[in-house]
Amino acid sequence: MLTALSIRDVVLIERLDLSFGAGLTVLTGETGAGKSILLDSLGLALGVRAEAGLVRVGAEQASVTACFSPPSGHPVVALLAEQGLEAEDEIVLRRVLGRDGRSRAFLNDQPVGVALLRRAAAMLVEVQGQHEQMGLADPATHGALLDAFGVVPPLRQAVLDAWRDWRAALAALAAARERIEAAARDEEWLRHAVDELARLAPAEDEEYRLAAERQRLQQGERRAEAIAAALAELTPAHVGRDRRGPGPAAALRAAARTLQRLIVPGQAEADNPAAPATAALERAEEALAEAETLLTRLAAEAEADPRLLEQAEVRLFALRAAARKHAVAVGDLPLLLDKLATRLAALETGSAEVAALEQTATAARTAYVAAATALTAARHAAALRLDRAVGKELLPLRLDKARFHTEVTGLAEPDWGAHGADQVRFLIATNPGQEPGPLARIASGGELSRLMLALKVVLHSGSPVPTLVFDEVDSGVGGATAAAVGERLSRVAARVQVLVVTHSPQVAARGAAHLRVVKAMGRGRAATLVDVLDGTTRREEIARMLAGETVTAAARAAADDLLGAPA
Repeated sequence: MLTALSIRDVVLIERLDLSFGAGLTVLTGETGAGKSILLDSLGLALGVRAEAGLVRVGAEQASVTACFSPPSGHPVVALLAEQGLEAEDEIVLRRVLGRDGRSRAFLNDQPVGVALLRRAAAMLVEVQGQHEQMGLADPATHGALLDAFGVVPPLRQAVLDAWRDWRAALAALAAARERIEAAARDEEWLRHAVDELARLAPAEDEEYRLAAERQRLQQGERRAEAIAAALAELTPAHVGRDRRGPGPAAALRAAARTLQRLIVPGQAEADNPAAPATAALERAEEALAEAETLLTRLAAEAEADPRLLEQAEVRLFALRAAARKHAVAVGDLPLLLDKLATRLAALETGSAEVAALEQTATAARTAYVAAATALTAARHAAALRLDRAVGKELLPLRLDKARFHTEVTGLAEPDWGAHGADQVRFLIATNPGQEPGPLARIASGGELSRLMLALKVVLHSGSPVPTLVFDEVDSGVGGATAAAVGERLSRVAARVQVLVVTHSPQVAARGAAHLRVVKAMGRGRAATLVDVLDGTTRREEIARMLAGETVTAAARAAADDLLGAPA
């Protein structure tokens, strides 16, 4: 509900802060006091068209802030979340209007477009006024209101479910057709690509395995080359032009033979000075022979097969070339092959798939039509009950010549939707012989407001809007009719918050809260003020409404009677 309204520099209002509670709040005051300014200010916060003339003379800008406390789970919370706005316990709508006519809108202190502000406001407030209506006058709301009045939820849910199934079936059919058409356009390329990739037969993680294998083979090749070079140094096959002599083994043997010449026959080994050197040469020759044996064995074990390295490199290069060609990673080649093969297979199996999906879509449409037909029948029955119920409310509201009619018409198939195949409109004929027409076009301001009140009395559920505003719903009526208006406003206010601008004492006496709008003079200019009335002040205001300029004792007694207090 609306909890607070803050107005700054709007026409005759310099600064005004109002608080509102639940139930029925009435606003009264003499003609010209500024009641319309309050409604214009509220309308500004609700996103209606802004006019530069609303800015108070001498001020640079006007601003209005409306605070709402919606019930738990209210649709406005979902709207805010959808727009990325934080939903708090209080929803604050604010509009700032400059003297140049440009305006800015804010929702929970976040700048938003006026269209979004208006969408949020439509979920929070309905305004039924002399010149402008928000809510029931909009035909877009009529279908949901009729359904809430007299159509059981399972019927509506069945249509919604059938609609979703039908949409899903049509989407699947369209996707299948698109796949087939795309595959047909690229058939030649697809066949070549699938054949090429199938022959390549890429495997998952193959690139990493090949890269590791190539590195291993390259290391083995380098190792074999090093061992062979070491052996060549030990056992050269010949003395090339780059070598200065025989290998180390031949040199050791030659040195040993030379030292043997120093041995004198019959001489003790200890007396031979070259004996240690000879022994060292023998040991060196043995170590060299052992090294040669070990290197020979390593050479045999490390023998590299250059063909394996070449094969690994050729395979790796082929995979990477294919990946570049198709602009994918090497690891994605198997997935690409599956995808292209599926598209190609769709050319062969596509006709059967499309036929099956067409049957599914046809069956889904049939189910939707059946559910929508049942909903249409229920709506026609509910429309008759609604017409009778509203008709009973029209007589006490001095609309006895009016005829209310709920029109349920079928829509063309392109206009069918999740809520059925019908369009619902509330129509009114205010005079005998007149053809029923749209509410806002046929009824006058006062008639339309009272009609909306009658509808609100009957349509006690269906609308999530927690606040209703009526502007002079009692215009042109008095006596018993005004009392009937007040009684119905009170009944509606038992369910939702109601604000009403009234000139009728019978209506004013029904209010749970009473605000009086007055015009005062100060500093050489007029200003609109609002007084909160209670007790004696409220009695005096209702007496004024009854008597006019001069309040009499009889008027006060009549006011006490209306208020239910002793005279």
